[in-house]
Amino acid sequence: MNKFFTRIAGRIAFLAGKPATFILAAALVLLWAATGPLFAFSEVWQLVINTGTTIITFLMVFLVQNTQNRDACAMQAKLDELLRAMVDARVEFIGIEHLTDTEIEAIRSQLEKDQEEMTNRPPPHASVGRLLARR
Repeated sequence: MNKFFTRIAGRIAFLAGKPATFILAAALVLLWAATGPLFAFSEVWQLVINTGTTIITFLMVFLVQNTQNRDACAMQAKLDELLRAMVDARVEFIGIEHLTDTEIEAIRSQLEKDQEEMTNRPPPHASVGRLLARR
């Protein structure tokens, strides 16, 4: 069941991102709008588009979330493998994605502080800030 859902979710997410899918959706909305006078812009006519878009949006949220979760897990596995392969890498970083936001922020802040002390330079985000200020 899990493999089936993954295959279907991946396929639908792939198709949903195609230009032809957008054109089809836009054409359906235009067709619906064109039928307004035919149905005297009734409540039922409005309910058709509202119900259709609500159902599609509801289902797509789950498909997109599934796709993003799989992509994030795959990326983490690849990064963990790179850490294992690097001789001087700190393997303690493997699995930190399971920590809380606060714990990850503390690690990130400490890394920036360590980098600044090692190089006697401000952290990279300070340089980015200066570049943005030049605009």
